[in-house]
Amino acid sequence: MTTCNKTYLRSAFCILLRVSILLFIGNCRPFVVHAQQSLLLTLERTIEIAADSSLEVFRSKNMYLTGYWEYRTYQAQRLPSLSLNLTPAQYYRDITRRYDSTDDIDVYRKQQYYYAYGGLSVMQNFDMLGGSFFVDTDLGYMRNFGDNTYSQYTSVPVRIGYSQELLGYNPFKWERKIEPLKFEKVKKELLYNMENVSEEAARYFFELAMAQAEYDLAKDNVASSDTLYKTGLQRHQIASITQADLLTLRLDAVNAKNTLQNKENALKRAMFSLASYLNFDKNTEIRLRLPGKPQQMEISVNDALLYARENNPVFLELRQKVLEAERETDRTKKEALFNASVRASIGFNQVASNFRDAYRNPLQQDIVSVSISIPIVDWGIRKGKFNVAKNTLNVTQISARQSELTIEEDVIMTVSEFNIQQRLISSAEEALDLAQMAYAETKQRFIIGKADINSLTLSLNRQQEAQRNYISALSDYWVKYYKIRKLTLHDFETGISISNLFDYKYGL
Repeated sequence: MTTCNKTYLRSAFCILLRVSILLFIGNCRPFVVHAQQSLLLTLERTIEIAADSSLEVFRSKNMYLTGYWEYRTYQAQRLPSLSLNLTPAQYYRDITRRYDSTDDIDVYRKQQYYYAYGGLSVMQNFDMLGGSFFVDTDLGYMRNFGDNTYSQYTSVPVRIGYSQELLGYNPFKWERKIEPLKFEKVKKELLYNMENVSEEAARYFFELAMAQAEYDLAKDNVASSDTLYKTGLQRHQIASITQADLLTLRLDAVNAKNTLQNKENALKRAMFSLASYLNFDKNTEIRLRLPGKPQQMEISVNDALLYARENNPVFLELRQKVLEAERETDRTKKEALFNASVRASIGFNQVASNFRDAYRNPLQQDIVSVSISIPIVDWGIRKGKFNVAKNTLNVTQISARQSELTIEEDVIMTVSEFNIQQRLISSAEEALDLAQMAYAETKQRFIIGKADINSLTLSLNRQQEAQRNYISALSDYWVKYYKIRKLTLHDFETGISISNLFDYKYGL
């Protein structure tokens, strides 16, 4: 056999052996691939995803639906209600005490009877006076068993009536004031929370952007430090730099590697935080594209305050609390006086031994009832309740005003900082360009021996600081912009009120 053939057989045998080993390992251990999804996100896309899939949005929408059905219940209570009341069967068999007029004594007698009842009623609340109109009809049947067996039908073909408290508390009047305000607050709370999601998404976005920039700078710094150290070795050999400068370059290279490791850990944490907020898989790798320089936009503080007072749900909640305190004061005040109520109805009724006669020639039924309750001695309980409610109202009004001032101050400061931030972005962008050019020039001069190590280190630090300042300026701009949207529920970029687009935008 020739040498070439031997070599060929040896190579084939080695290949076959390797394949067999790989197949054996594959049979012993399953081959698992952990796919890592990679995404490139812009700020706008990040906010869209957060508004669609974050857990906070899901919670906010369910809170809105709770308020929505509460308001639907209130509206339903303003409409006529139809009720059917039935007692299909009621059977009694017992011994009861009765008065015997013949012997003028009480005696125990056995009784046994069957009873059934059905009634249909329509009721309508009258908000202005706090009373209720009603129209009803009912039919009853009773059959008595025993020595004297007989049956009776009793009917009320129709009855119309009205009842209300004359001097008492009117809950309907306060519901008309409070319930629509509560529903408006719930709608705007949903919008407020949605804008808060945008603000938080922007915050997570720029935290990751800063971490990515820090990581990229650290990685570039490692490569640059290694290059400078190698250059330093060459210059040290020709006594162009001192041993101390060479050690400094070596120290910079070591520190750069340590910094890169720390920045990599910080990048992973920031990426995990954004992925969790967007409800992504934890292994998702996210890269960001920073937004460009925003368009120049000046927001009027007075306009922002006006929109905040109209749309901010906190203002609506404060008004609701004041109204509820006023309602409680009104209730306790009227309960401290005497109560009077009236109930009047007019209709027809009849009783007969058979069903048909129970509806023949019905007799007129007129009922008028007036009741009065006058507290004589209650040891100041009602007066105390009224004073507590009145003091609570005063505290609520003062607290509401303090909260309003706090929100107004937040609006004023945020808008003022936002207007200044636009100018800071331009300055930060210019400073970044200058710092990058200065570092590139200083690095080149150091390589050719015309700059010392201190100048190079200072130039590098300035470049890194300028990069951080630029991202920080962008972050402050967009976070404050979405915070203004949240506080005012108004889009100043388009001039459209977010609150007015509620039904169109969410269709809830």
